[in-house]
Amino acid sequence: MELDRKQFKQHTVYKVGGKRVPGVTTILGVLAKPALIKWANNLGLQGIDSSKYVDALARIGTLAHYLVECEWKGEEPDLSTFTPEEVDRAENALLKFWAWREKHEVEPILVEEPLVSETCFYGGTIDCYARVDGELTLIDLKTSKGIFDEHVHQLAAYCQLLSENGHEVESARILRIGRDESEGFEERVFTPGSLSADWEIFNSCLAIYNARKELKRRR
Repeated sequence: MELDRKQFKQHTVYKVGGKRVPGVTTILGVLAKPALIKWANNLGLQGIDSSKYVDALARIGTLAHYLVECEWKGEEPDLSTFTPEEVDRAENALLKFWAWREKHEVEPILVEEPLVSETCFYGGTIDCYARVDGELTLIDLKTSKGIFDEHVHQLAAYCQLLSENGHEVESARILRIGRDESEGFEERVFTPGSLSADWEIFNSCLAIYNARKELKRRR
């Protein structure tokens, strides 16, 4: 069963001055992921095709994001392109989001908003920018098994995008809403100032990405 790409915009094209620029996740793709390699190898030893396994998890993660997006927008989700099992697992993540939301006053301002940097030449899509308990907050959703360093680097890049586009950020949160009970719930809260080292790492990744692209063009 295929995703409806018109409904689930997974491949946003970012442009600055009419020229295409890379997205945050593409840029951070230059980082090595040794844990991911070990994980894929372990799946292989169990006779599991890691690419199909990842695709299945990605569909559930996409649906979980979509369900939360609909909550923020006050819209009814269209679940017709997903199986009952996928819906069930995604709704597990939604329950964790509801439990978090009950403890906070949340007023969404921007939801699934694509933004670009005209100074650093990259783009990214913000999950949610909202007032959380009166504080202007960037919220980034994750359905992974943990919160990893790369996620915090992403957060720094998104904070920069918001700031550059005239949106003050007083705090930034990563909400990890697990797809089942074993994955649980996790939240990490940052101030923009605490993300300075992560911003430097992201900038370094951007420089490597651009250098590789230039090298490929020359060759």
